[in-house]
Amino acid sequence: MDPVTILWPTDLSKGSLKATSQVLTLAEKLNARVVALYVSLDLCSLFPAYGNYPSPERVQEFQSWDLEAARINLEDICNSLLNGCPNLDLRLVRGDAVEQILKVAQEEKASLVVMTSRGQSLDKDPGAATGLGNVARQVLEKSRVPVQIVYP
Repeated sequence: MDPVTILWPTDLSKGSLKATSQVLTLAEKLNARVVALYVSLDLCSLFPAYGNYPSPERVQEFQSWDLEAARINLEDICNSLLNGCPNLDLRLVRGDAVEQILKVAQEEKASLVVMTSRGQSLDKDPGAATGLGNVARQVLEKSRVPVQIVYP
């Protein structure tokens, strides 16, 4: 039997960080490996609608900066909030959040996905805490593995 792997997708928002206590509790109880996942938006997919501005090189530079900044933030978050999790891996990818979460869940042979009902939209509007956000809803509908939704 494969070891238990928990996939924790986060957009690094305050809302998405509310799942860390549940991730840590499950990891300890199940002796699970945790994969913390950050998905960066693929900006190149947006610019054809606006022409070729900015240059592809400039977009690549920004996307590289975004992934590096996310890596640093995610390492800090994992060290402070998930420091009791001895088997923790970070994944930083670029693309559509739903597609990448499902893809990484399959690649990492995740046993469970643990995510909050909303991320950035909750940070922008604390009243949006009810219901599922678009990403959480789609992951819940399309995932081949169980998804645990944490309501912040």
